[in-house]
Amino acid sequence: MADAPDPLESIERSRLRALVDVDMDTAEWLHAADYELITPGGARLSRAEYLGMIRTGILRYRTFEPASEVRVFRVDGAAAVRYQARIEAEFDDGTDAGTFWHTDLYALREDRWQAVWSQATRIPAPAPQARAPERPGP
Repeated sequence: MADAPDPLESIERSRLRALVDVDMDTAEWLHAADYELITPGGARLSRAEYLGMIRTGILRYRTFEPASEVRVFRVDGAAAVRYQARIEAEFDDGTDAGTFWHTDLYALREDRWQAVWSQATRIPAPAPQARAPERPGP
C-alpha cells in the first residue's frame, strides 16, 4: 500500500496555481509576511517585491508545476518541500523557460502552513549529442 501524499504537496501545488492564475488572495495567504525568494539568477526578493511583480504583470507565469515527485521533509513545525519544476515565464523584456530544482521552506504559523523561503536553481539542458558519422556503404 502506497503512503498517502503529504498535505504539504497539495498546499505547494495550490501555491503554484495561485501564482499562475494571479490569485493574489491565495498567494498572500500561502506566503508568510517575511517570505523571501532566491531566484535562479541569485537575486533576493521579498514577499512584497515578488508578489508585486506578479500582481502588476511584470512577471507572468504561463507554467509553474512540479515535473518530478514532490518530496517533503518535516521537523517540529517546519517542513522543506523539494521537487523539479517546469517553469515558463514572461517578463516585460522577454521570456524564460526551463526545468529548475525548487526548494521551499514552510513554517506552521497560526495553525496554517506558509512558505517562508524559496530557492530555484536552473537545471542545465542536456548538451546536444553529436551524431556518429555515417558509415560508407559496402
